[in-house]
Amino acid sequence: MEHHGSETYYVIGEGLLGESVGGREPTLGRTAEALVAPFRFSRMGPSGFQRQLGDANRLKIAQAMTAGGSAGSQIPAGFTYLGQFADHDLTFDKTSVTLGTNVSPADLLQARSPSLDLDSLYGAGPTDPESAKFYRADGLHLKVGQTLAAEGIAAKLGFDLPRGAGTTVAAKRKAIIPDPRNDENLAVAQTHLAMIRFHNRVLDTLPASVPAAARFDTARELVTKHYQWMLRTDFLPRICAPGIVNDVFNNGRKAFEVGATPTDVPTMPIEFSVAAYRLGHSMIRRQYNWNRIFDFGGGSLDLLFTFSGGSGDLGGGPRLPSTWIADFRRLYDFTEAGRADLAVPAAQFNRAMRIDTMLVTPLQFLPGFPADEANLAFRNLTRAKMVRLATGQQMVAFMKNKGLAPTKLTNVQVRDGKNGAQLDGLTTAQRDALLKNTPLWFYILREAEFNAGKLKGVGARIVAETFHRAMEGSQVSIVRDPTWHPTLGPNNTTFRMVDLLLFAFEGKKTLLNPLGN
Repeated sequence: MEHHGSETYYVIGEGLLGESVGGREPTLGRTAEALVAPFRFSRMGPSGFQRQLGDANRLKIAQAMTAGGSAGSQIPAGFTYLGQFADHDLTFDKTSVTLGTNVSPADLLQARSPSLDLDSLYGAGPTDPESAKFYRADGLHLKVGQTLAAEGIAAKLGFDLPRGAGTTVAAKRKAIIPDPRNDENLAVAQTHLAMIRFHNRVLDTLPASVPAAARFDTARELVTKHYQWMLRTDFLPRICAPGIVNDVFNNGRKAFEVGATPTDVPTMPIEFSVAAYRLGHSMIRRQYNWNRIFDFGGGSLDLLFTFSGGSGDLGGGPRLPSTWIADFRRLYDFTEAGRADLAVPAAQFNRAMRIDTMLVTPLQFLPGFPADEANLAFRNLTRAKMVRLATGQQMVAFMKNKGLAPTKLTNVQVRDGKNGAQLDGLTTAQRDALLKNTPLWFYILREAEFNAGKLKGVGARIVAETFHRAMEGSQVSIVRDPTWHPTLGPNNTTFRMVDLLLFAFEGKKTLLNPLGN
């Protein structure tokens, strides 16, 4: 099993704070790699030096967080994995697909900075030799893959990621996409596939008046701006207090890279990467009603990893079996777009788990890790200690100094929560230490418990400001183009994830759910 994601934390002004299991392999020559860190993090707030909890305390907290009993939410479960796709887009290291070994420091900075411009989908574009493999022969359309016939269901073109490079079965399984992390579980893989289809459909529906030489760039800009609009207006308000999201996007940032020149290269706040955006871990279900074949919990979490090319073996074959094609009607609520014909019975619809301090029990035993490192919550808390992350209390004080007014959780709220992790297993001394220096990730999830499962206060501000800065600093940006409005949704102010899927799959039930009811 592969372990993806950046585990190397180079914080500007502090240097390399640590590396842990799963760090990325160098993608450039040694000289080029030495010019700029693999990914540049910054510290939004203060350092949490000498404020970290001990190993035994963190382990008990982690065990409490993965003890089971998670509650459901009203958020359609597809947004869990849309959030993961966006995370990979934010943290995509463009040097993995382009630039070669002779690269300037300026280019490296841009290639290793957070952005939301879909370079995880496009790579460096069809004219780049290293990225040409992601595109069809016309140099315009992105490749799609074909599933493998299974259990009487024919092979279907366009329902798997493109695969097939190499000579061994294992090599053939590898997805031909810029960011291999988007094949680490089936849900994010099918999300990436939907984005491929979205690009191809946008390209196919461009007016004939767009010159041939401009068609790809025109399509990419349309796709990227609609994607950013969807994240800003549909995704973020589902996971964060909408008032904070609107304040950031309407009035600007108050805590992170305030006053930065918009086109300057952004950094990634370590408070976002190591704490706030790990909210998605609490949204994961232990099982999914995946399609008509793997229904009523048949799409277990471990099977979603098995039927991927990064963390599993696609069930033993070189491509995804047709039986595992996603039914997007079970992951997103198309009645939001007035499509009652795309609704499934409530018992078959998947909703994400509530954003809170509880994680489903399978995350207590991550496969492929030593027993003492296998608990995801413990890994998150340990990573925060490694980078000396600020505590929740420190971040409240920091934001108040910036003129913001987050409501500080009381000691009772931190201790008892609201239908979240129960800390009865901690000793009195351990509980006192937690109340004084609450790990930021735990604090942010406690905040959400008191806000009906949405981030508020410190957590919502960190997430909203990071997304705003990443969009502002992207090559294509709705933040720098405030007059832009969507053209592919129901009106010029609305473009949701369901609208993206409807456009990508031509509004057809047979494409959004090719296996039938």
